[in-house]
Amino acid sequence: MFKKPRNQKKRPKNTNQPMPFSEIGAVFLRTLKLLSDFAYIIIILLLGMLGGGMALGYLASQIDSVKVPDKATLVKEVTSVSQVSQMTYSNQALIADIDSDLLRTPVESSAISDNIKKAIIATEDDNFETHHGVVPKAVFRAAVGSILGLGESSGGSTLTQQLLKQQVLGDDPSFKRKSREIIYALALERYMSKDEILTAYLNVSPFGRNNKGQNIAGVEEAAQGIFGVSAKDLTIPQAAYIAGLPQSPIVYSPYTANAQLKSDENLQYGINRQQDVLYNMYRTGSLTKSEYETYKAYDIKQDFIAPETQQANTHDYLYYTVMSEAQQVMYDYLIKRDGVSEQDLKNDATKQAYQERALEELQQGGYTIKTTINQNIYTAMQNAAAQYGSLLDDGTGTVQMGNVLMDNKTGAILGFIGGRDYSTNQNNHAFDTKRSTGSSIKPIIPYGIAIDQGLMGSASILSNYPTTFSNGQKIMHDTEEGTGMMDLQEALNKSWNIPAYWTNQLLLSKNVDVKGYMDKMNYTIDNYNIESLPLGGGVEVSVADQTNLYQMLANNGAYQEKYMIDSITDSTGEVIYKHESKATQVFSKATATIMQSLLRGPIESGLTTTFKKDLQSLNAGLANADWIGKTGTTNNYSDGWLMLATPNVTLGGWIGHDDNSSLANTTGYSKNSQYMANLVNAINQADSSVFGSSKFSLDSSVIKANVLKSTGLLPATVSVDGKDVNVTGDMTTSYWAKTGPGKTTYKFAIGGTDSDYQKAWASILKK
Repeated sequence: MFKKPRNQKKRPKNTNQPMPFSEIGAVFLRTLKLLSDFAYIIIILLLGMLGGGMALGYLASQIDSVKVPDKATLVKEVTSVSQVSQMTYSNQALIADIDSDLLRTPVESSAISDNIKKAIIATEDDNFETHHGVVPKAVFRAAVGSILGLGESSGGSTLTQQLLKQQVLGDDPSFKRKSREIIYALALERYMSKDEILTAYLNVSPFGRNNKGQNIAGVEEAAQGIFGVSAKDLTIPQAAYIAGLPQSPIVYSPYTANAQLKSDENLQYGINRQQDVLYNMYRTGSLTKSEYETYKAYDIKQDFIAPETQQANTHDYLYYTVMSEAQQVMYDYLIKRDGVSEQDLKNDATKQAYQERALEELQQGGYTIKTTINQNIYTAMQNAAAQYGSLLDDGTGTVQMGNVLMDNKTGAILGFIGGRDYSTNQNNHAFDTKRSTGSSIKPIIPYGIAIDQGLMGSASILSNYPTTFSNGQKIMHDTEEGTGMMDLQEALNKSWNIPAYWTNQLLLSKNVDVKGYMDKMNYTIDNYNIESLPLGGGVEVSVADQTNLYQMLANNGAYQEKYMIDSITDSTGEVIYKHESKATQVFSKATATIMQSLLRGPIESGLTTTFKKDLQSLNAGLANADWIGKTGTTNNYSDGWLMLATPNVTLGGWIGHDDNSSLANTTGYSKNSQYMANLVNAINQADSSVFGSSKFSLDSSVIKANVLKSTGLLPATVSVDGKDVNVTGDMTTSYWAKTGPGKTTYKFAIGGTDSDYQKAWASILKK
């Protein structure tokens, strides 16, 4: 029976009197509010039902595609603890064990205190003893959250699920992984007892840092590293503190990365978390109220052991370079293994989760990473850097170097030098430092591309008359403004700038896809319209990338992407990754072999480098190898390059200062040449077969033509100053990649103004 509220006033029995307007308004508003609330509830229920139906349907479709793992495999994966991975030279000699950055000491269930077991269950999964691996309402909540865009974190994870995320599945936010997690959890609960699952969880979970600042995992390391006791001897306050750590191990840990006890303010985060754990233990019946009050008042800080310093591991350029490439290889492997789609990877959280997992796999998975690095060659290169690096010093400070030795046929990196001394300068000048290429880009941009396009031959004539950029700035070659017409060989031998400028302008005028060439070699240039591009303007790359360009030239136009990881083998001996070389033909064979022939000039002539002479004094036989190469110098002498190759290998070299300050003006010409000659000799002493004895040769597809030395084209009748002139004279052989030379015309050269051609023809006719 409906009862009036006690405070409601009785209405007069005379119902003929009208209700006051104020009461009518109040009743109307209350009625409207009730209706709106009801409508809101109906809408929420409908949306919930719709979202729930969609979520469950989506979940079912994902789960249906998951294959249930077999018992032996799954149990092995969840119970396996970290194993030491290692990296080796190409001969399988050890380079180094990989730092796991994580200490973990697994123990049996009997060696773990019941205090910590109860604390973990009370805090992380108070239904652990009764569920079958997942909590249905949490799964439903996660599914609805995923469909409605609320994120899957809205669904809680059981200890079983957390164990699977840590050991098997990772933590990327994709629904596909969540589906696997559910199926795996249900299976694992059938395969293992509750105590086995809990023990595995306690043995693998992260617990922050110990008193030495080291990252720790597993309850035994946590007990020893924080309180100085075994896991079986943890008191309830200590167990509560450790049980709180997995939620945010680094924040709640009492120690910093540099092995210091945190400030009282920062310690309070972990202490507050410990208090929450104690309350959870009381709430779930593990503690009486009296025990809870007692332990709550206990000062846990008095149990923290004193910080200690640890001896740091020392590595060098090789270790970190291998790790960087291996992490990318492992990332690609995991993505492929788990069937992660491009759409999934658009989610930054998924991408980051796999990047972190790749590193963790390498650090703790017991892998063997076999590199392409030749132990003897690498050692010789490091010794040469230490012994001959001082040859580079020119009074401008300690000059750094970066060198990479690459196999032409495969792109394998045989050895490298990251700098003078890793202990004093950790910048990797071979792989990480990007600097302007200077003129070392010219054999590719513009000359190689122009030859490949059939726009010039080896004996083509180019203008070196003085000229300017479009802004009026003179194009200089050191202190020289220019000379006159010259052939391509002379332009390369002395590395004149004006001929390169004009050749690049020709490429632009013909709409040649220069970027397309460079993209084939993974070579990044931000702006291809910079007028000084063929002089190195706007081109900044690593020594490794520049070496890869010359590898392409030396390998008859076939680009092989550089690599250092040959294979990765897991702890069972299974090869999970093996490098496969895939060549990309960038230049035609004709173009590449023509450029090889031309690049003997810069080394033989000695106009820009004394390398050949310096090597002759060290090892005459080695100096007679078929060397090709090119130098490069940037404005103000900030960078010096010397790129070298034989048919077998390519050796790239850069020198300079990290702050871009200038070198002495002859350092690149003479000092770097001396250093590189000694480096080459040291490599040869370590392995006399590396440079080889074979010779570069022109490909059979090369077009050979007799042309006029003066014009680089075929003899013809030309109108000069209104008179027809039969142009003849000394002839020479010109090599073309395609089309071949045309007949001589008035504007026979690449580049040049009308005034330049008047001077050029006056000189030709005079001869």
